[in-house]
Amino acid sequence: MPNAKLQAILDNLKLLPDRDDRIQMLISLAERYQPVPEEIAARPYPEANRVPSCESEAFVFPVRQDDGTFKFHFVVDNPQGVSAMATAAILDEALSGAPLEEVAAVPEDVIYDIFGRELSMGKSMGLMCMVGMVQKAAKKALAAAG
Repeated sequence: MPNAKLQAILDNLKLLPDRDDRIQMLISLAERYQPVPEEIAARPYPEANRVPSCESEAFVFPVRQDDGTFKFHFVVDNPQGVSAMATAAILDEALSGAPLEEVAAVPEDVIYDIFGRELSMGKSMGLMCMVGMVQKAAKKALAAAG
């Protein structure tokens, strides 16, 4: 079951075949990144929340909401981590508050749909790990619910 908000973002990116236009849209998405509020997490951030393989020192903080969904918060510690910030903004906007089944079903390689294949392998791996951590939180919650 695809997530409608995420699909809308992907559809908008597909409308921009020009590389420069796509980059500008991704920069705009990165500008919407909101760091984790201090009441959720503060430095030093727990290692359990660190995104493995991420070059931008990213962390994911899934917070369970009253309706059973998650609000996803992120830290991107590298001020130059534009692709990580864009990924964080996309995941937050599309998946916070979404049904857990939809979050769990997002494939890690959605990163290629967002950025294309132009990123380095290391950067792509780190961003896929961000998606994986969001996905893992949803899968864990679904398993706990039975």
